[in-house]
Amino acid sequence: MKKFAWFFPVSAGILWGSVGIFIRSLSGYGMDTATIVGSRTMISVILMLIGIAVIDRNQLKIRLRDLWIFVLASWLGMLGVNLTYNEAVNYVHLSLAAVLLSLSPVYVLILARVFFKEKITIRKAGCAALAIFGCSLASGLLESLGGMKLSGYGIFLGVASGVFYAMYSMFTKIAMKRGYSGLTITFYCMVVIAVTLIPFTDWKILGAYFTEAPAHGVIFMVLHAICGAVLPYTFYTIGFQYMDAGKVSILAAGEPVAAMVFGIFCFGEIPTAIEFAGLFLTVIAIVLLGMPEKVRSNKTKPKEYDYGRKQKQHSETA
Repeated sequence: MKKFAWFFPVSAGILWGSVGIFIRSLSGYGMDTATIVGSRTMISVILMLIGIAVIDRNQLKIRLRDLWIFVLASWLGMLGVNLTYNEAVNYVHLSLAAVLLSLSPVYVLILARVFFKEKITIRKAGCAALAIFGCSLASGLLESLGGMKLSGYGIFLGVASGVFYAMYSMFTKIAMKRGYSGLTITFYCMVVIAVTLIPFTDWKILGAYFTEAPAHGVIFMVLHAICGAVLPYTFYTIGFQYMDAGKVSILAAGEPVAAMVFGIFCFGEIPTAIEFAGLFLTVIAIVLLGMPEKVRSNKTKPKEYDYGRKQKQHSETA
């Protein structure tokens, strides 16, 4: 399973990159951020509850003394990322907001070193730098810096989204160490967010959306929940079972690149040569990080040579 562990965080990044398709459609209908996130999370809770009930009901069991982990992972993780990132795009360019979010692997490496004593290797640091640089190129940030209006508040929100992303990784790792599975962690984080956003959800516009085209509305919202929450968060969380937190966050950092690819096929947004170069560099960084580490042998030839030489000298003396 460890050989294919890279599949989970990479898939999570790709699925998160598809969220823009759903958000554009729902925002165009008139839904605000709280309603979009709230509806997605509430439907995700229902879907996951049905799935866990069929697969293994024991996944619903948690210890009350560990409840704080799920609450903080939700408020300082999932919910924090969604609110700060969606607000950041109102003050800075989408490309800059995406790159600031993609800085999360740097924060994860630092926090994982402090809390879990994970090593910051040259390979991890190099892949993180290459992935972030590739995301910067792919997002079009470097091409638009000249005419970009910067907002201090917008930059603060963008950086905060990356920090919240890193915090979710940390709390997830803590829950994993206490024996909880990826399904359990994701489900209860979703429950906390759903309950938190109930008062802030615009139920009137949601009712109108489903009434206008019931079949289309249900299918679209279910797909939004599956692609934007259920699968990516579950895959991302499962990744922590097989690799370091820093490595998981870097492998999932291709979200801006995935968003660019979806933009090409869904909206005809053709990227420039520089953006294609960014796509290539990000993929290279992810591939390099996903390759297995070489295992060094404990045997050394010098010791064997010394032993043989001593045996020969002993025979000559005799």
